[in-house]
Amino acid sequence: MKTKITHIGAITSWSPSHNRLHTFRDVDILLEDEVILDISSNITGEDKEIDANGALITPGFVDSHTHPIFFGNRSDEFSKRVQGKSYQDIAAAGGGIISSIENVRNVDEDYLFDQSIKLINYFLNHGTTTIEAKSGYGLTTEDELKSLRVIKKINDISLLDIIPTFMGAHDFPPEFKNNHNDYVNLICSEMIPAVAKEKLAEFCDVFCENGYFSVNESRKILRAGQEHGMKLRLHADEFEDSGAAELAAELGAISADHLMAISDAGIQAISDKGVIATLLPGTTMFLGKSQYAPGRKLVDSGCLVALATDFNPGSCTIQSMPLIISLACLYCGLSIEEAFIASTWNGAKSLNRENEIGAICEGYLADLLFWDLTEINEIPYWMGSDRLLNVMKKGKLIE
Repeated sequence: MKTKITHIGAITSWSPSHNRLHTFRDVDILLEDEVILDISSNITGEDKEIDANGALITPGFVDSHTHPIFFGNRSDEFSKRVQGKSYQDIAAAGGGIISSIENVRNVDEDYLFDQSIKLINYFLNHGTTTIEAKSGYGLTTEDELKSLRVIKKINDISLLDIIPTFMGAHDFPPEFKNNHNDYVNLICSEMIPAVAKEKLAEFCDVFCENGYFSVNESRKILRAGQEHGMKLRLHADEFEDSGAAELAAELGAISADHLMAISDAGIQAISDKGVIATLLPGTTMFLGKSQYAPGRKLVDSGCLVALATDFNPGSCTIQSMPLIISLACLYCGLSIEEAFIASTWNGAKSLNRENEIGAICEGYLADLLFWDLTEINEIPYWMGSDRLLNVMKKGKLIE
């Protein structure tokens, strides 16, 4: 089935052939089933036509860092932060990641699936057509496998594409609070092999941070992931400069994420090694903090920068990439064009999908957004009001 999209106001997308952001005018788009076949002004031979009614068309957003597999919520923690408690204070008192772990452990796989798919489908409402999704709220072999199986089941039936990441190293569970070495060994010798055997994760991620997993512990876990065929991501330097960015560079991680406290040495290391810097400004805002990741310095140092929501139950419940773009422009020093590219092409690149998604090109999936806008400058300008008319995923308009 060939479908032509006509009466397009403009198309704005990263162009791999031009190696820059490019705007097309006076053209139509020809789709064949899920894929873009042609972009030109003289398309013929279509079976069906979609009238864009003058809409601006962009690629679907790629949200390359989320934690969407959880049960319940942590709104009580939000209330405590409003009253002056810090994220670390709440975690030390038994809240934080540990409270989500208890919830995930106490529900079966089917119920976790039912709750998680409701949350995940909201991404499409905001124009996100691909997400990366992490485990990490089970922290036993059984519960991590349960979470990753839920991701796989949702991916099999949802319109949204979901890229799975194993993150058993999200925190130390209560039973290993005073025995970190044994938990690291459990991850390396049991969890990672089990995940790899079922082919449930493409990436391995670790929360490398003072108070969580040390650089040496993180190195051991990430190398085990590599040995079992997983590519690497890293939660790095969120609260303090812990040397995590340098570890990401050392191991050839595809992405180092958070980076609010990254040092100049860390910036140089990931720039030199081509590690993508994934910024999560929604988390900084949601936690009521003022230290945002140094996006301008990262870009000026030659780093590719991606943006993501960090959607999770405790430190960021935002699912709107347009809002993340607004925050990145206001507080991370990115230009609108840089933030747009970071939310599309660079996000796809951080997931090894830059030849399939994140751009409007011949041969790419038809993941398209139709906007009641004239140019992408309006995306962050209409903060909190997405101005989306339609979302198309793999050539199908989402009702």
